[in-house]
Amino acid sequence: MDIKRTVLWVVFSVSLLFLWDQWQRHNGQPSLFFPSATQTVPAATGPAGAAASAGASTAVPQATAVAGTPAAASASAVPANAAEAKGEVITITTDVFKADIDTVGGELKRLELLHHKDTVDPTKNLVLFDSSATRTYLAETGLIGGPFPNHKSPFTALPGARTLDNGNQVQLVLESTEGGVKLTKTYTFKRGDYSIDVKHTVTNDSGAPVSPSLYLQLVRDGNAPEGEQRFVHTFTGASVYTEGSKFQKFAFDKIEGGKADHATKADDGWFALIQHYFVSAFIPQDKAPREIFTKKIATNLYAVGNILPLGTIAPGASVTMDARLYSGPEVQADLEAITPGLELVKDYGWLTIIAKPIFWLMTQIHKVLGNWGWTIIALTVLIKLAFFPLSAASYRSMAKMKLVTPKMTAIRERFKSEPQKMNQAMMELYKTEKINPLGGCLPIVVQIPVFISLYWVLLASVEIRNAPWLGWIHDLAAPDPFYILPVVMAISMFIQTKLNPTPPDPMQAKVMMFMPLIFSVMFFFFPSGLVLYWVTNNVLSIAQQWVITRKMGTGPAKA
Repeated sequence: MDIKRTVLWVVFSVSLLFLWDQWQRHNGQPSLFFPSATQTVPAATGPAGAAASAGASTAVPQATAVAGTPAAASASAVPANAAEAKGEVITITTDVFKADIDTVGGELKRLELLHHKDTVDPTKNLVLFDSSATRTYLAETGLIGGPFPNHKSPFTALPGARTLDNGNQVQLVLESTEGGVKLTKTYTFKRGDYSIDVKHTVTNDSGAPVSPSLYLQLVRDGNAPEGEQRFVHTFTGASVYTEGSKFQKFAFDKIEGGKADHATKADDGWFALIQHYFVSAFIPQDKAPREIFTKKIATNLYAVGNILPLGTIAPGASVTMDARLYSGPEVQADLEAITPGLELVKDYGWLTIIAKPIFWLMTQIHKVLGNWGWTIIALTVLIKLAFFPLSAASYRSMAKMKLVTPKMTAIRERFKSEPQKMNQAMMELYKTEKINPLGGCLPIVVQIPVFISLYWVLLASVEIRNAPWLGWIHDLAAPDPFYILPVVMAISMFIQTKLNPTPPDPMQAKVMMFMPLIFSVMFFFFPSGLVLYWVTNNVLSIAQQWVITRKMGTGPAKA
């Protein structure tokens, strides 16, 4: 009977693990066991990478039938000599950015965040947009519907400042004329702001009416960001938001298979590329009809974007379309202030309703303490206090179970060949001792959503990235460099195991003894902020459980 229970327990544990993994995959996150397009497709390098880049350069989005879009609008607008165009890379420097914009297409091809360090090499700044042999991440805009300027046309940069210096903003104005149509792109960078204003002015100098459409797109390879911990899976992919369909996100493998499910038409909203801690989102002006697209451009290269019809432009007339490009950290308050729904890129899934208040509480504590490490500890203490009655009930139940373990063992020995009588005797023992076999589990089940929410809050909070705690912990988002916290975590789990009732079955007892070792291996790769949370929680649980167990042990039940 005990062997059967052990087998069932193992099957249940494995099933639970695979169920969790399936839930991760359903939410667009990498699997622990199965390959994903975002993990296994190699980066295009060398000649192949050049081919992919060339493919991307000709992949102007196809305008389909949307309100006001001309039927003739097509990708044929790319000039035949686009691949041969040579341009100048202009660098704009502000207090938060160093941005490289190519005069070929006015393409934003590199964006360095000056206040965020690289995950792999903390001596360097984080580079979000990039165009190199190993990484592709670009912001592109242009016109379709005729032989008009696009993201591979040669532009001319007008004279102006290239550094913020003592001003509050710096602008880069680019102009290009093709087919008698002039496109003027104006990038405006502002002090202390991760949002870039991107204005497009289209002037018709052709002598005949034209009906162009403006496209905005973000292009990225499907590789996960460098430096991601193996045991901490986070989402990397695209997302779309409209007022009608709300927030929709999809991994690159969905785009690869043509299964990205999202709204296709709207007159509001935004689109974005998401990775751990950071997001880039294009926000076109409101109340402008648009087509929303996602597509595979080349091997391991994907795009998400909008096509916005500009209507018919008479000879000599101009039309202006405004947009904003946010590219920076997922700071919830900043995202909420930019546009509706953008804060949802910091996605807590079905636990959002619990996670958001927890994050709010965490920020309030940080305002007082000024250190994210101590904030995590204080937050964990407050949550433990809130659940103190439930935890106490659980520990009292486990303490009672531990006291009657000798009686349970005796019953098992007495009726080991008569399962029915054994169960009857067990039920009678529970009734006599006033024990609920599920009493130790139910209070814990109630707390699980809160602690999982806290886990996701800590995992998603860019605020703890590069944030020190004390001594050897210089980055709460990185693993403990000396593995001190994981070792303390393993010791605390071992102590908890000893305080819990010993399973009657020897095999189960051995498995429970090895659990701390198994889990501690995973915690060696977890961000130290998460491990600090678990260590604090375990220490508080041990203290509470030890006090209750000692009180319950003053009058032990006799076997």
